Amino acid sequence: MKRHLRAPARACAAAAVAAAGLTAVAGPAHADDPPTPSLDNYYMRPAWNQAELQDRVKQLDAQLPKLGVQNILAEAPRQGSTANGKACNSKAIDGTTGRQPDVTYSFCWDTADSAASGNYEWTPQGVTTVADAQDDKYWGSAQPVVTTWYQQQHGTTVGEKCKYKKDGAWVEQNCVKGVRISIIDPNTGKYAHVLLVYPFVNASGNASYMSLRTTQDSDHGSLHAGGIAWYGNYLYVADTARGLRVFDMRYIFDLKSAGDKADLTDKSKIGRQDGKFYSHGYRYVMPEVAAYTNTVPRTATGKYECRNGSSPNTSFVSLDRSGNDHLVTGEFCDATKSDTNGRVATWPLNGDNGQPDLNATCVSNLPGHAEIPCWHADTAYAMPADGIQGAARYDGKWFMNQSRGDTSAGVLIQAAQPDGKTGLLRSLAPPHFTAIGPEDLSYWPGSDAGRSGLWTLTEHYGKRMVYVTPKP
Repeated sequence: MKRHLRAPARACAAAAVAAAGLTAVAGPAHADDPPTPSLDNYYMRPAWNQAELQDRVKQLDAQLPKLGVQNILAEAPRQGSTANGKACNSKAIDGTTGRQPDVTYSFCWDTADSAASGNYEWTPQGVTTVADAQDDKYWGSAQPVVTTWYQQQHGTTVGEKCKYKKDGAWVEQNCVKGVRISIIDPNTGKYAHVLLVYPFVNASGNASYMSLRTTQDSDHGSLHAGGIAWYGNYLYVADTARGLRVFDMRYIFDLKSAGDKADLTDKSKIGRQDGKFYSHGYRYVMPEVAAYTNTVPRTATGKYECRNGSSPNTSFVSLDRSGNDHLVTGEFCDATKSDTNGRVATWPLNGDNGQPDLNATCVSNLPGHAEIPCWHADTAYAMPADGIQGAARYDGKWFMNQSRGDTSAGVLIQAAQPDGKTGLLRSLAPPHFTAIGPEDLSYWPGSDAGRSGLWTLTEHYGKRMVYVTPKP
């Protein structure tokens, strides 16, 4: 297996980041060690309808124009703000005097996406960067950062209605717009939103799409999308109850350029309706091309409940480029409702094509196939604390974000990995403070000024920020 996805060599100078001290905090105390995870619970299979998903995307490709990431950034309509060496949003660290993170770079959303008023429908969750996507940390000449948001109405947005076709007739329901990503240029602060969608064939036999939901029907809510990792051409998005959804960066459809085929003015509709494409008003849509689903039954059904003997929740995702490339997954758990603080696992990737290394076989339900190739994690560890919103690994060292509510600084926990393939991650004292409400993590290796370190983002309205902190 190739060690890394390769990109054409480019000459670039990297400025060294000066070593900076981090504010320490007392580590979490635990009376008893959590149970050791079993790798028997860590198998994922390709979705049964993988071929159909890809065929629907090809049908959409025949109907709609595409636009690449660099061109999307060149035309990005939204302007955020950036800061070097400090927080661009002071409210993200308000009330945390003496417990503030060391920030080497920060990005803040525009007024609407910052949602300081409390009237909002989108909440940021996951983060990944071009350093995950490419070994040389460039996408063409750009160095994008990508985040996920899930939709849920708050404040004055509650009660907004959208129109859906059901049995051939239009019906109104509360809007469920699913998941969007933001593609950010960290140099200029410009960014654009892209709506993630699920492709299907409508009643007329044409390829269409709907918002990304926990189950793909009109009765379920938005997928949480708590983590994201960009590897090669593919975006891996966390699907809490199932595993991972996959999107292809080569298939971002531009409805503005579709002319009369699309309507961006009617924000109440989505998909192909009466021969016209809608997108809740978003210019760009990106359809799901694949999915990977846990094969072991999931016995934890309560909110924030996790069971060590069950298949894992997939709450967050990151990428480890040290050694052979691996996807990292983990679960957010409430220890008072669970028999574990939560588990993390690593999954080998194929560096030649950016896809999972299907390194095992699983029993198949497909006619004529007794077994199918599937994906098996090669390590799984119990975490030293619960309430973890994101985790990353590099050179065998783990970093975990623990949120402590919407008014208190979070905690960045460091942990050492045991020698075996399973076991308990051991906290390395001391942990460090984060901004308020930290979420997913992504590690940018090297010594690139204002870029190298741990990337994360905060979720609470009015206190939102994407930032980099040095790796302890």
